Amino acid sequence: MPLVPLDDILDPRLDPYREVRDKDLAGRERAFVIEGRVVLQTVLRRGRYPLRSVLVSRRKLDGLTSLLDEIPRSVPIYTLPHEHMVEVVGFPIHRGLLAIGERPEEPGADMILSALSPGPATVLVLEGLTNTDNVGACFRNAAAFGVQAVLLDATCCDPLYRRAMRVSAGCAAAVPFGREPSQALLEALKRHGFFSIALALTEGAAPLAARARPAERVALWLGSEGPGLRPETIAGADARRVIPMASGIDSLNVATAGAVALFALQRPG
Repeated sequence: MPLVPLDDILDPRLDPYREVRDKDLAGRERAFVIEGRVVLQTVLRRGRYPLRSVLVSRRKLDGLTSLLDEIPRSVPIYTLPHEHMVEVVGFPIHRGLLAIGERPEEPGADMILSALSPGPATVLVLEGLTNTDNVGACFRNAAAFGVQAVLLDATCCDPLYRRAMRVSAGCAAAVPFGREPSQALLEALKRHGFFSIALALTEGAAPLAARARPAERVALWLGSEGPGLRPETIAGADARRVIPMASGIDSLNVATAGAVALFALQRPG
């Protein structure tokens, strides 16, 4: 675990970490930010993207030794006094650990679906989710319930935003994902033999418990809180489902609803 001590906050090697915010790296050299032990551990052990560098507060070094030992020797591990690290990144960095990951070209639906093994598969599809917490939680659910891939429409926020990554516990870097407009996603899923289920409060939607898994290859569609799925998406799905709830309650947080539905889809129809 070779460490590279830095003391000058103007050192150019710190440039990728300056004023780090969720959107700051979206257009900066195809990079994304990893924050904290749990997220970095997931990226190292299950992630799909290589690291460029790691930055650690010297105050936190002793507690991170075993994790830092897992980092490939080709990846520089920079250390800074804690107060300097806070000044560089632009916010209180309580975890004392950041890393920069290599952002790949974002694939389309066909590329993602073609890479799946033949036979049973579950894909989670997100439409209109702009809240980073919700997107991160959906990716964590996807990993927990064995979802093979996540597809996002063009309006969803970036799953590799720092906050989404943190809420996902790093799973956004572990579960394959791609992005296209909703209609293109519907068409791609149909080409690859997926049965699309729209989780929506709409007329004619059957309770989710009824024939929970109607096909071997299933795509579960979730829409944003409030508006939900677009009418065109609901109409284009193969089935519409709703989660039965107590009187007076008609909806759940989108990530919670997704977890309930993914659990139900694990059961045979």
